[in-house]
Amino acid sequence: MPKITFMGAGSTVFAKNVLGDSMMTPALAESTIALYDIDKVRLDESATMLEAINRNNGSKAHIEKYLGVENRKAALKGANYVVNAIQVGGYDPCTITDFEIPKKYGLKQTIADTLGVGGVFRALRTIPVMLDFARDMEEVCPDAWLLNYTNPMAMLTGAMLRMTGVKTVGLCHSVQVCAPTLLNELGMGYDDQVQWKIAGINHQAWLLECTRNGEDLYPEIKRRALLYNEGKLDIGSFEDRVKMLTGGEEIPEHHMQRLREEYDLYKSTGKHGDMVRLELMRRFGYYITESSEHNSEYTPYFIKKDYPELIERFNIPLDEYPRRCIRQIAEWKERGHELTQNPLLSHKRSKEYASYIMEAMETNIPTRIGGNILNNGVITNLPRNACVEVSCLVDRNGVQPTYVGDLPEQCAALNRTNINVQLMTIEAARTLKKDAIYQAVMLDPHTAAELSIDDIVAMCDDLIEAHGDWMPKFH
Repeated sequence: MPKITFMGAGSTVFAKNVLGDSMMTPALAESTIALYDIDKVRLDESATMLEAINRNNGSKAHIEKYLGVENRKAALKGANYVVNAIQVGGYDPCTITDFEIPKKYGLKQTIADTLGVGGVFRALRTIPVMLDFARDMEEVCPDAWLLNYTNPMAMLTGAMLRMTGVKTVGLCHSVQVCAPTLLNELGMGYDDQVQWKIAGINHQAWLLECTRNGEDLYPEIKRRALLYNEGKLDIGSFEDRVKMLTGGEEIPEHHMQRLREEYDLYKSTGKHGDMVRLELMRRFGYYITESSEHNSEYTPYFIKKDYPELIERFNIPLDEYPRRCIRQIAEWKERGHELTQNPLLSHKRSKEYASYIMEAMETNIPTRIGGNILNNGVITNLPRNACVEVSCLVDRNGVQPTYVGDLPEQCAALNRTNINVQLMTIEAARTLKKDAIYQAVMLDPHTAAELSIDDIVAMCDDLIEAHGDWMPKFH
């Protein structure tokens, strides 16, 4: 049976999904699971939780704990699969720094973990740690697959694929939930008869095709989307809305409360949480995989100091990621015991790709995923050295991307504006040159639309100083 090493095992909820999935998969149930983290409390919490799930599943898996950098190599030794879910610097201090310093220059952000100046600096403090992982993996588990879930996905995965010999694929759940979310939001429903095709880059991949029983759904999608953004779409009763959005599955009370808030907001104001993406679909012709709050800061069109009315018009939640962090910390304090102290804890296999990838490689029964890989001509009108997100076949041969060809030109053009930043950030990490950091941020669509070159350089210098030892020394 394989060995699965989880880097950043203190991400307890996510560890439950990925490793719980593995324990519920017959081909993986008897795996050795190595949990690695640098935070003893969170590591112990995750271990207690997973041991309960394992015990209630017949104690088939073998769970080990490894604390601290000095034990990292032991955690990785002999691994077949390494799942990466680390966050370097955490919410406090690094996420706070990523938001507060740009704010002094008048630069507003929503999530700041994938692109923009926040995404660039998140990558620059994470890539060195992942390169350390890679060096250990090349020594003690050279044939292992690295399944990367950490953002900024394209920058980190691209860096691993271009700067190391580690077999790496980047994974993001926004691909498999894209079409279901869109169709359910618009009241069209999602079922097994729906087929879709997605390709592009992480968080900005395009729903190129969406059909049901061979019928193109895009005309009806666009008709309803226009009504939805105008506040005129009939979304039915709250009970019907919940059933449509959840597929009738039971959800936690705090999720139900958020659905109620969103429902009441739409009924009273006509505003909803996906207005940016629907506007981008209206203008560029295709729906994008990741959320509106993300895409509001990937483009120069929505967060603009000279057009403050756009924030209200498109319901853009500025400083959304810090709010989420604060809320998640509070929720963990309130509800964490439900996971970590429940001896009867069980798990149902989720839609996360990791267990399906490992299962396909172990059994040689193929599966299809949306994976982040090096382009190398898969999407012909994007740079070959870009990290792209496309359908991939997985079996014992590994992760094999499928050929896409040209994206619609307007879609490729928007992707390239983001790819520019990604490639320059990897260049900065590779060369440790400050000029490459400045250039990456100068090329960012949102930042460039708001700040002068002098302000961009000054802002980057402030961020470099504030991050201190969380980043390597640049020259």
